[in-house]
Amino acid sequence: MFTDKRLTGAYEKAKRMYFDDYSRIVFMSDAHRGDGSVSDEFLRSHNLFVHALSEYYESDYTFVEVGDGEELLEYSKFEHIRNAHVDVYDNIKKFHDDDRYIRIYGNHDLFLKNQRYVEKHYYENYDAYNEISYDFLKGLEPVESLVLKHRQTSQEIFVLHGHQGDAPNDQFWYLTMLSLKYFWRFLHRFGIRNPASPINNVSKRHKIERNYSKWIQEHRKMLICGHTHRFKFPKNNDDPYFNTGCGIYPASITALEISEGMIRLVRWKEKVDDEGVLYIQRETMRGPEPVERFDIRKPRKVAEYLAELKLKRTKKEREERAAFREEGMQR
Repeated sequence: MFTDKRLTGAYEKAKRMYFDDYSRIVFMSDAHRGDGSVSDEFLRSHNLFVHALSEYYESDYTFVEVGDGEELLEYSKFEHIRNAHVDVYDNIKKFHDDDRYIRIYGNHDLFLKNQRYVEKHYYENYDAYNEISYDFLKGLEPVESLVLKHRQTSQEIFVLHGHQGDAPNDQFWYLTMLSLKYFWRFLHRFGIRNPASPINNVSKRHKIERNYSKWIQEHRKMLICGHTHRFKFPKNNDDPYFNTGCGIYPASITALEISEGMIRLVRWKEKVDDEGVLYIQRETMRGPEPVERFDIRKPRKVAEYLAELKLKRTKKEREERAAFREEGMQR
């Protein structure tokens, strides 16, 4: 009941924007960027993240960061995080300056709910070397949720972080923050993680997913979220529940992409060739599938028919406009 209330409230207050079959949108979450110390789990993903953002920027994607971009519960000083990951924020600023960056806050960066906090810490940045301040993410207005509405079909995609209704990370978030900041933060240095987190607690993670599936069935919406760090792309007749995964997997990060009216789950991964040279490759894990296939407002047979019709009608155009080449995209 509480989860349904939180999700419905977030849906009603969501930022709304249109998309169509020419839109390109990437969803990434749970980077948990820290201060560059040994307890900063994002360090191992830093280069992957920079490379992926560069490719998405050059390919005209809008970047939707679906919560927990920064680990503000453990590292309260944002300037330390900004200085530890300069290349990441340089790329984010490019998206922001082009009006292609949408920031959704999660439970680990919940301070972004306070616009005064955002204006104080994100609008300007101080260059200690040159002793000057300059515009950083000026005008940034983080939101709790986003609703994407298709211009032609009116199909909606509901996007939010996914902590809503998860009691320790929602209504009791302050107690969780204290435990992270003064206890678990130091254990992270030795590879020990909080067993109560949905990341490590399988039964808790599945409970969250079941509650979200109930909301999807009742409200007939396609939903994208993060939070659990468990990527999800529905198969067969599953509910249209998608999860971006996270940005702190060992040697890989995951993302959801919408382009050419199709949705897919991808992984950016470090690899090594026969000569011992490291490179980064993007792999499709699931999809691509027409978004119409996940429109549960319609009878299933109708949605399947429209999806197949779209695949046949647009195959040549989609291939000509393909945003990425699956092969040879190394550096």
